Amino acid sequence: MELVSDISLIRGEEELFDRTAHLFVAANDIACAADDLYTWALSRPSLTRQGERLVRDKRIRKLYRPGVLLNEQTARHLHHLSELGAQIRIGTEEINETILLDERVAIMAGDEGKAVRSYSVISRPELVQGILSLFETAWLASTTLETFDARFADIRMEAPQILEFLTTGCKDDKAAKSLGMGVRTYQRRVSELLVALGVTSRLQVDARARELGLL
Repeated sequence: MELVSDISLIRGEEELFDRTAHLFVAANDIACAADDLYTWALSRPSLTRQGERLVRDKRIRKLYRPGVLLNEQTARHLHHLSELGAQIRIGTEEINETILLDERVAIMAGDEGKAVRSYSVISRPELVQGILSLFETAWLASTTLETFDARFADIRMEAPQILEFLTTGCKDDKAAKSLGMGVRTYQRRVSELLVALGVTSRLQVDARARELGLL
């Protein structure tokens, strides 16, 4: 771990949670923003009884991108967290993948394109407050899990077929006919799916869907 004043650079998830696990246990207020459930090891879809008790005992806010709702397992996991008392919202804008602990410590994820992902652990008050302000802005602009998921049901149901059409190069008119919908409706569904995946073009769909375990 490289220590620069009150900013620590940590390499890899294993080292991150070895060095910060005690902070999560001690924290009463946890805010998390991530593209998906796999940014942070502790957010993966498996909750022990102890983990469930911690969720009930703390104020937990989680902000995710829509792609988390395309996978049935992760969607169920989020609804379970919500039932335990966690506040979960979905935002369509790019977000900084961050965890805030008691508004005193911020953990920011680095570039995931590198072999070993780095994480910055920040305790400098003025920096933490700045990061918190960004999180709060994104939180207020997002939608509750229940509201977003109610609108998302059709996309999730059709996503496997649309993904297959997109990755095999199927023409829009043929794909729309197979789904029993008009071409414009199909193209709208594709646009909604791109937003959910967090990509800007159809060329990016295959790689992103595989990252999320959808293919």
